[in-house]
Amino acid sequence: MSRPAQAAKHPSPSAAEAEGAWSAKMNRLRRRALPQNWLRVCDDAELRQRYDEAEEAARRSRFVAEANPGDELAERQAAEADTARDQALHALDAASEFLFFRALPRPVLEELIGQHPPTEQQAEEGAIFNADTFPAALVAAASVDGMSRAEAEELLNGWSTPDANDLWDAAWQIQQESRVELGKG
Repeated sequence: MSRPAQAAKHPSPSAAEAEGAWSAKMNRLRRRALPQNWLRVCDDAELRQRYDEAEEAARRSRFVAEANPGDELAERQAAEADTARDQALHALDAASEFLFFRALPRPVLEELIGQHPPTEQQAEEGAIFNADTFPAALVAAASVDGMSRAEAEELLNGWSTPDANDLWDAAWQIQQESRVELGKG
């Protein structure tokens, strides 16, 4: 009876090599950019609808082309639909304003939350911050564009509820975005 071949053993790195590898890894981790997102503001409902329809048509055309490899007509229609979608997106972008938001470092976010403690009633309801004062402070702090707190309050109070909620969500959701993955060994 023969024994199975043993797996090749890799030599362990020396202490200096391990330290150098860790140092390089730590440098890369320090240089990671904080996550960012954006909010599109466009009052032209027709352009938004035109883009949505063009995007759906492109998706359907691409599905048909992929389901029929070698079908030149399906490929041409998919390419035309992609072009129409790209043109609709360009028109939508040209008619839009974009607001950009960046995640805050954890200590900065925690300090900002601490500056806006919940009222007694809000705390009883489980809130971790004051829902009346914190949203504008976070929108301003996370704004890449340089929006002031007064400007954030103006938009949050002056826009419709869905639009104000989207503004808040853009600033809050980026604070919750994770770009790490916990592996199981």
